[in-house]
Amino acid sequence: MGDGALRGALMTRVAAFDCGTNSLRLLVADIDVAAGTSTDLVREMRVVRLGQGVDRTGRIAEASLERVFTAVEEFMELVQAHDVREIRFCATSAARDAENAQYFLDGIQERTGVMPEVLDGDAEARLSFAGSTRELPPLPEPMLVLDIGGGSTELILGLADGTIVAAESLDIGSVRLNERHLACDPPTKDEIAAAVADIDRALDGCSVDPAAAGAVIGVAGTVTTLAAGVLDLSAYESAVIHHSVLRPDAVQGVVARLLSMLVEQRKALPYMHPGRADVIGAGGLILDRILRRTSVSSMLVSEHDILDGIAWSLAGTPPAPTDGSRLR
Repeated sequence: MGDGALRGALMTRVAAFDCGTNSLRLLVADIDVAAGTSTDLVREMRVVRLGQGVDRTGRIAEASLERVFTAVEEFMELVQAHDVREIRFCATSAARDAENAQYFLDGIQERTGVMPEVLDGDAEARLSFAGSTRELPPLPEPMLVLDIGGGSTELILGLADGTIVAAESLDIGSVRLNERHLACDPPTKDEIAAAVADIDRALDGCSVDPAAAGAVIGVAGTVTTLAAGVLDLSAYESAVIHHSVLRPDAVQGVVARLLSMLVEQRKALPYMHPGRADVIGAGGLILDRILRRTSVSSMLVSEHDILDGIAWSLAGTPPAPTDGSRLR
C-alpha cells in the first residue's frame, strides 16, 4: 500500500457533538491519525440554554428541550451531507444534574441514531485537556487548562505528553452563577460580591492548585468571548482569538466593564453572541478569580477544547493518561 493509500485508510471523518449548559456545538472534521492533524469541515454553535433553571428546579425545562432538539435536527442535516463515518454526542453539567435527563437522552438518540453520553467530571476533564493541548507550542509545565462552561468549570493540570496530574470539575458556571446571584441589570455590588464569594468557596475546596501552573490555557465560549473584548475586535474572529495571549489585569478590566453594562448594551458589542450576553459577567468573574490564584503573567487562549477532544476520540486516540492522582 502506497503512502497516499495508507493516509486515506487512516483518515476518519467524524462528527462530534458537545451539549453543555448554555450551548450545543458540532464539529465535523477529517482526522488524520498518521499525520496527527485535524481538518475542520463544519464548526457550528447554537445557544440552546439547556441548563436554564436546572440549578433551581432540578429539571430541564420543556422550552430548553425544544431548543436543543431543533438545533440537533439542523445539525444532523449537516452531518448527513458530509458522509460522516463516526458520531459521538456528549452532554455535560445540565444533563448530569437534571432529574428528567432521560427524556433528553431519548430525544437525542431518536434524532442522531447514537446513544448520547453524559460525561462525568473526570471524562469531561480528560477530553478538554486532550482537545485544547494537542496543537500547542511548547509551554512551561505543568499546564493548567481552564474550561468555563454554563454549569460547571473544569480545572485540569497536566503535562505536554498528555499526562493529567490533577483535575476537578466545580459546580460553578456562567449560567448557574448568573441565576444564583446576578438578578439585577446591571448587577449590584452586593450581587457581584455574593458571586465572588461563591466562586472563592469552590476554589478553596478545589484539589487543583492554580498556583502550581507553569502555563494557563483558557478554552470555551466565556474565555474566547472575553479574549475578543480584551483584543477590542470589531467582530468575533476565531483566527485572531486562537492562541492569543491575555494579561490577567486586562481580563479583569474587561470583566469590570461588562458587569457595569446593561444586557442590551452587551448584546450591542460587535464580538458578543446575543445568547451569551446575559451570562458573560458571571463567567468573567470565574476566570478572574482563578487567574488571581495563579503566578503566571499571561494566559494563552485556545479555540480548541472538549469538542476537539471528542472528535479525536472517534479516531481511536486514547484518553490522556494520569499519574495515579485521584480525579474528582
